[in-house]
Amino acid sequence: MTLRHCPVPFLMSLAEQIGRPAGNAMRAAKKNLAIWATSGGYFQPDAVVIGERDMNHPARPLPIFAVLLALVFCFGSQARAQIVAIGASNVAGRGVSSSDAWPAQLEVMLAAKGRNVHVTNAGINGDTNAGMLARLDSAVPEGTRIVLLDRFGGGWNARRLGRGDQNAELAAIEAKLRSRHIRVIPMWWNAVLRNYVQPDHIHFTPEGHRVVAAHMLPAVVGAVR
Repeated sequence: MTLRHCPVPFLMSLAEQIGRPAGNAMRAAKKNLAIWATSGGYFQPDAVVIGERDMNHPARPLPIFAVLLALVFCFGSQARAQIVAIGASNVAGRGVSSSDAWPAQLEVMLAAKGRNVHVTNAGINGDTNAGMLARLDSAVPEGTRIVLLDRFGGGWNARRLGRGDQNAELAAIEAKLRSRHIRVIPMWWNAVLRNYVQPDHIHFTPEGHRVVAAHMLPAVVGAVR
């Protein structure tokens, strides 16, 4: 079992709150920070350093609720980063509320199927494939299992800006995700979506986003175990 991005300040604060001497807590936190930095951001539970006992300031037993709180805090961000939708404005949900954008609607549909996962919306209005590639590591954090990839919007924006179709950048995005063992599921596109666009004839209406989410649901359900 591995903890990813388990925050050192939180561990230090926890050590202080449960009665360990401040000096020992600080020394332990610094050792843990060194472990975290040299291991690429990973904590192995058996490597975490706890503050030493001090005969003048004996440590109190660690309350069970503190252990549970630490585990929830450290694992929670991973659990909520299982699925990331990345793309341009028809992922971001331009012209509609965030709850109407298809990633949010898909999350609701997944919950109705008993799949309690969070779908992070990493869409950006006007983004290109080159832009998505540049921000891929920050937009798709460690712990992500599935990426829902907009293969159309980034290339469309690149051509509109005179930057070519950026197919090479799109291929690089997919290759990088697969090298991280992340499953890539393409965003559903179909000519029928022309019937569900806003007056600009580009961006989907809430109903259009619902259609996208509904068509993506079976593939995502199958990928979430």
